[in-house]
Amino acid sequence: MSWPAKLGLNALAWLVCILMFFPVFWLILTSFKTNALAAAEDPVFVFWPTIAGYVNAIFDNNYLHYLLNSGITAIGSTLICMLLAIPAAYSMVFRRSKYTDSTLLWMLSTKMLPPVGVLLPIYVVYKNIHLLDSALGLVFIYAAMNLPIVVWLLYTYFKDVPAAILEAAEIDGASLFTTLSRIVVPLSLPGILSTGLLAIVLAWNESFWAINLTNVHGATLAVFVSDFKSARGQFWASMSAASTLSVLPILVAGWFTQRQLVRGLTFGAVK
Repeated sequence: MSWPAKLGLNALAWLVCILMFFPVFWLILTSFKTNALAAAEDPVFVFWPTIAGYVNAIFDNNYLHYLLNSGITAIGSTLICMLLAIPAAYSMVFRRSKYTDSTLLWMLSTKMLPPVGVLLPIYVVYKNIHLLDSALGLVFIYAAMNLPIVVWLLYTYFKDVPAAILEAAEIDGASLFTTLSRIVVPLSLPGILSTGLLAIVLAWNESFWAINLTNVHGATLAVFVSDFKSARGQFWASMSAASTLSVLPILVAGWFTQRQLVRGLTFGAVK
């Protein structure tokens, strides 16, 4: 490739990166403005920064309560997903039946269903079993929501485990639990960890169920951010500060685990 072509590709790559990062940059910039300055019609790039939006979000709006609920729902739903998905994926890979492929397709097809289509029955059920406005209710919803994706990802990772190793273990008398816990899981650990991280991110960023099923006690950071849009107006600076605080924990976690995440997502891609 000639150097002008390389230069053009590099320039195009930088342009795409800048365009993708600009909304994040604007969000952070707005979070340091006053509400009046943030609502100005003309964009303002030079101003005297203030942390009033962060102070308002953390101390006046109980940020830690929503942060704790987000952590509980994301981690709790991911643990349930893993407990159900690992045996399911193992069975689909190493104990296949004529219904395995159709089951996988059916699980994936459930992701095509718009959540609003099942909102009313789930709302009624949750009301009757007293799970409305609770973090536990969101844990169950998020686990059900992410389970198809988690099973599919683990299915692809488990397919890379040589079946001969499992057959040798069975000949030596290993039980099903021993085979799963001491052979399949250790060999697929990068894929399992990356799948878990992805499930945490999906649950953390979910907003539809959180806004419709919770109000105060079980509300997550999605509800926390939406509360800044009230009948009195939209407080853009405070909302930007709240949004920045909402994405910050998962952004920091993703930064520190990016190597494991990339390794897991590419696990088995190169043989």
